[in-house]
Amino acid sequence: MTEWNIQSRAHACSACGRGFADREAYHTLLFDEKTEFRRSDICQECWQKQYSEGARERKGFVSYWQGTYEAPTPRPEPIQRETAESLLRKLIEQNDPQFIAAGYILAVMLERKRVLKVKEQLVNEGKRVFIYEQPRTGDLFTIIDPNLQLDQLEQVQRDVAALLEQGLNPPATPRQDAPPEPTEAPVQ
Repeated sequence: MTEWNIQSRAHACSACGRGFADREAYHTLLFDEKTEFRRSDICQECWQKQYSEGARERKGFVSYWQGTYEAPTPRPEPIQRETAESLLRKLIEQNDPQFIAAGYILAVMLERKRVLKVKEQLVNEGKRVFIYEQPRTGDLFTIIDPNLQLDQLEQVQRDVAALLEQGLNPPATPRQDAPPEPTEAPVQ
């Protein structure tokens, strides 16, 4: 044997094929196959039926251990595509000049993820304008290039992150200088 072959824990029982549930106990058997070791993860039921009580001698495994299955947590994308696209749609719908830079950054992000494609680039009133298409739906997006300078990018990126995290209309926070709401005194 010249190389290590590291085998990951299985997500299903090697004997019956049933998928392991999160936090389920399982048994691992290691078999010597002459040229390599083979790992076999077994559910509790199959272990009881086929491998427990003196089975090491009968079944030929060279090592055994028990573990608890932990279901893998799905890794979310750093920026959800639908979230970025739906936010871009809302920003365009509002047509508010304060969001031109954020809309531009979102469009570029979606272009890099191949969600949007540049169909045309033109100059209108001295400003560069991109016409993006969402190929899946055929929707067109008109995005003005805000001609961002390098020293503006960090703030716009923070703004976009805040919009993605909190949405377009973040929850209102109570003002610190506002007087407390009057409460009624109990009637005696």
